[in-house]
Amino acid sequence: MTRHLAAMAFALLACIGAVTGPAQADGRSNRLYVDRDVDTFAVLPEGVRFPEGITANPANGDLYVGTFDGGAQNKVLRYNRHGRLLGQRDFGIAPLLGLAFDRAHSTVYVTVVGDFVGTGSRIQRIGASLDPATLRDVATIPAIGAPLPRVAGNPDGSSDTITFGSGARVPNAMTFDSHGNLYISDSFQGAIFKIANPQGCAPGCSVQTLSHDPLLATAGFPPFGANGLAFNEEESSLFVANTGDDRVLRLDMATREVSIFAESINGADGLAFDKQGRLWVAANQADEVVALDANGKVVARLGEFRGIRRDGTPDGLLFPASPVIVGNEIFVTNLALPLTGSAGDEPEEEVTRWTISRMRLPQRGN
Repeated sequence: MTRHLAAMAFALLACIGAVTGPAQADGRSNRLYVDRDVDTFAVLPEGVRFPEGITANPANGDLYVGTFDGGAQNKVLRYNRHGRLLGQRDFGIAPLLGLAFDRAHSTVYVTVVGDFVGTGSRIQRIGASLDPATLRDVATIPAIGAPLPRVAGNPDGSSDTITFGSGARVPNAMTFDSHGNLYISDSFQGAIFKIANPQGCAPGCSVQTLSHDPLLATAGFPPFGANGLAFNEEESSLFVANTGDDRVLRLDMATREVSIFAESINGADGLAFDKQGRLWVAANQADEVVALDANGKVVARLGEFRGIRRDGTPDGLLFPASPVIVGNEIFVTNLALPLTGSAGDEPEEEVTRWTISRMRLPQRGN
C-alpha cells in the first residue's frame, strides 16, 4: 500500500511540474502584480478641496490639478515635478472636472460644469503659467439630452429597459489626438464630443457629437456615466470609463460602435495608457488604480486606503479620481468626496486636507 501511495505521489508531482514548469520559467507573465505603497506627492493649500482633474506638461513634468468644489471658489493649481506649488488660478464657483495639456501650444484645457451653478457648462483654456491674461473661452457644451433607453438582458431570458434623464451638461474628461483635435466626455448626457483644432477656432468653437450611445449613460452609482478618456497607440479606439456602470468601454473610431471592454471595476474613473500598452484605471470606489491588458483583464493593482492621518489627510488613496503618467510614475488626485446623505458612513467625511498621491509603475517583466 505504501509503495502504491508513493508511486501515485511521484506521478502527481511529475504532472504538476510538467504543467507549472513553463509558467515559472517564463518569469511572472501570468501573475497579478500588486503594490499597495502610496506616497503623498502634495497636500493642497488649506481651504482648497476636492482635487479631481489632473494633467502634466511633458516638457518639464509640471502637474496641473483642478478642483470639483460646488459653490466654492474653484482653482487650477500648478506643481513642479517635486511637489512644490508654483501657482494657482481662481476659476469661479463652477466646479471643474477634467484637465488636458495641449503640448503643441503649452496650454491647459479645463472642463467647467457651470450647469451645476447656473452659469453654463463650457470648455476653457489657460496658458501653462496660469497667467489670467491667457484665460480664454473655447466652446459651449451643446444640450443634446439623454441617449435612447438601453435594454439590458437578464440570465433568465427577460430584459430590463433603462431610461435616462439628463437635466445638465456635465463635460468631464478630455484627451487630444495626434492631430490636435480635442475629445470630451459628458457624464450626464451620455456623449462623446469632438472639437476640431480648438486652438484655431476659439472662442466659439463648433462642437461635434461623436457618439451619443446608451452605453455612455448610467443609472448606477456614483451617478456619472462617460468619464475618463484615453486613445490606444494607433488611435483606432477611444477608451471610455463609465463610472456608475463600473465599466471601461471602447469606441471604434472607424465605425463609431461602442462596446464593453472591461467589467466590474468599482467606480471606473480616469484613464491613462502607459508605454507598455497597459490601460490604467482609477477605481474610485475601490480606492486603487488597476491596469488592464489588451484583453481587458486586470494585470496590476496599485494603492489602497489605510485611514485618515492626524493632520486630516488620507493615508493612501481615497476616492482616486484622475491619473496622469510622468516617466515611470503615476500621479493620482484623491477627490475624497462624500457621496451619501448619511453621516458617519464614509471616511471622506473626516478629511480636512486634500492630497495628490504618487506611485511607481511596474516595469516590464513585473
